[in-house]
Amino acid sequence: MLLEVKDLRTYFHMPNGTVIKAVEGVNFTLKKGKVLGIIGESGSGKSVTSRAIMQIVDKPGRIESGEVIFKGENLLEKNDREMSRIRGQQISLIFQDPNTSFNPYMTIGAQLRQAYRVHKKKATKQECEDAVRDALKLVGINNWEEVCKCYPCQFSAGFRQRIFIGMAMIFKPDLLIADEPTTSLGITIQAEIIQALNDIKEKVGNSVIIITHDFGVVSQFADDIFVMYAGRCVEYAPKRDLLVAPRHPYTVGLLRSVPLLEARKTKRLKSIPGFPPDMANPPKGCPFAIRCDHAQPKCFEEQPELVHISEDRLVACHYPLMDYETSQDTQLD
Repeated sequence: MLLEVKDLRTYFHMPNGTVIKAVEGVNFTLKKGKVLGIIGESGSGKSVTSRAIMQIVDKPGRIESGEVIFKGENLLEKNDREMSRIRGQQISLIFQDPNTSFNPYMTIGAQLRQAYRVHKKKATKQECEDAVRDALKLVGINNWEEVCKCYPCQFSAGFRQRIFIGMAMIFKPDLLIADEPTTSLGITIQAEIIQALNDIKEKVGNSVIIITHDFGVVSQFADDIFVMYAGRCVEYAPKRDLLVAPRHPYTVGLLRSVPLLEARKTKRLKSIPGFPPDMANPPKGCPFAIRCDHAQPKCFEEQPELVHISEDRLVACHYPLMDYETSQDTQLD
C-alpha cells in the first residue's frame, strides 16, 4: 500500500471562535500504480484533504488528528524539514489554475531548473538540463529547448498546465496529486491533460489522486472513486461499480447533474436541490438529509457510518439505493 489515510480531521479555527470542520474523519487507501478520483461539490473538503496530506493547510486551518501513512511512515509526525524533502521528490501537487502556477518574469527553463535545484543544490548544470529535458519530454514536449527560452505568457493555458505537470514530475514522485487540473480549460484541452496524466502513469508507474467535481474526468482516468460531501466520504467504490450502480443519493444527484456518457445526451440534466450544509454549524444527522429525496426521520437524527455493503464498496447512508442502476455503461473501460 502506497498511501493510507486514517480518520483525518482538518478544522479551520476562525478569529471569532467559529470552528469550520472542513475534513471530518476521512479514510481511504491507494495502491501503487493506481488512480483514485476524489469527487464532490465545491466546499466538500477535497482540496483541503490533499493539502493536509502534504501538510500545507493554509492558516487558520490545522490538522486536528488522524494519520497519513505514506510508504509505511506517518507524514503527520514529520517536521517541516522532513516534509520539505518529501514534497516534490516523493509527492507532488498540481494546482488547478495554470495561469497562476508560474512566475511571469522568469523563463520556463529558469523555473524548471529552479524547481530541480531546490532539492538538488549541488547538481551540475548538465544534470539540471537533463532533468528539465526529461520532465518536458515526459509530458510530450519534444521541442523542450525552444520552450525553455520562452515565458509563460507565450503559451496557452492548456500548454502551461502541461508544462506544470512536467515540473511536478521532474523527480518522478511516487504520488502525484492533481487538484482540479482541468477546471479552467476547454473540453478538448481537458482531454489532452487527462491523456498526459495517463501517459505519465504508464511510463513512470506512479500513483495519482485526481480531485475534481466532474464525473467525466474520473470516468476516463480513475480506478476507484471516493465521493466527498460535507468533509466526509459518502461512497467509495471501483469506478465501474459506482458509475453504473451508485448507492448513495448524493452520488446519484451528482451523476444526474452532469453530461457524462453518450446515453445521457438526450436526457435533461437535473441539479441537486438546496445547498451544502454550513460546516461551522453542521446538522445533527446525515448532512445530506435536507437535500435528499429518500430521507427518513432517522436521517435527521443519526449520522450514518461509512460501512461496507459489499467487499469493495463503502457507503455512508442509512438507506442505500440497492436497486438503482444507470443504463450508461457504453463508455466505461
